[in-house]
Amino acid sequence: MDPYETTALLSQYLTFHFGADRDVLPFANGPKSGLRYPRRYVRACIDRRRLPRGARALDLGCGVGGITFELARVCGEVIGIDRSRRFIRAARALQRDGRVAYDLVEEGVLTVPRMARIDPAIDRSRVRFEVGDATEVRHDLGTFDVVVLANLLDRLSDPVRCLRALPRLVRPGGQLVISSPYTWLTDYTPRSRWLGGIVRGGKRITVHEALRRELPSFRLVDRVDVPFTIRDHARKFQWAVADATVWTPRAS
Repeated sequence: MDPYETTALLSQYLTFHFGADRDVLPFANGPKSGLRYPRRYVRACIDRRRLPRGARALDLGCGVGGITFELARVCGEVIGIDRSRRFIRAARALQRDGRVAYDLVEEGVLTVPRMARIDPAIDRSRVRFEVGDATEVRHDLGTFDVVVLANLLDRLSDPVRCLRALPRLVRPGGQLVISSPYTWLTDYTPRSRWLGGIVRGGKRITVHEALRRELPSFRLVDRVDVPFTIRDHARKFQWAVADATVWTPRAS
């Protein structure tokens, strides 16, 4: 079974996107820099001053929708797309009801009930979700002022195919944000398709170098480290730092 269709991953991502600080990281001596990731992400990576009134945003690989909802604070319309039907069902329930119940893993099969909630200040009517593959983005989505790929590249079977669809999605003057901790695994991406973390022709290749090569129609405007924490259970956590690069289309 696809791990992104399991109850365990759904619980993990609902906590990651919407969990209270005490649930995401209940230890005072843990790294607090990884908390409240979706809100920090949008604040760190999106230049609100460049957004037109009623801006459109696309969140590719949206998971359960944390960043999608945060984008609705600053954009008039936001579309979240993810391949996981389980994640999209949860995101749609959050959009409809403003909350969704789930079980937080404590130890083994022991859980405690929790409720993921959307900030009432967010206009949920601005958001919609759909199931889709980021390597097969449908052509009738239109164009966007903001396109976000958060922690997605290293979970795609063909990252380059996704990148090559981006020029038709980002409007002139728009913002493209691509972030990842670059955890390449053959479980998700054949090694022949890794963007970086490889040696080719005797040369070490990083993802940042590959992005510059694969996005010739974009100009890099910013680069930000965005820490995040994912809880596995009450005594095990993943702390990582996404490399967020911000791009804008080059003038024709």
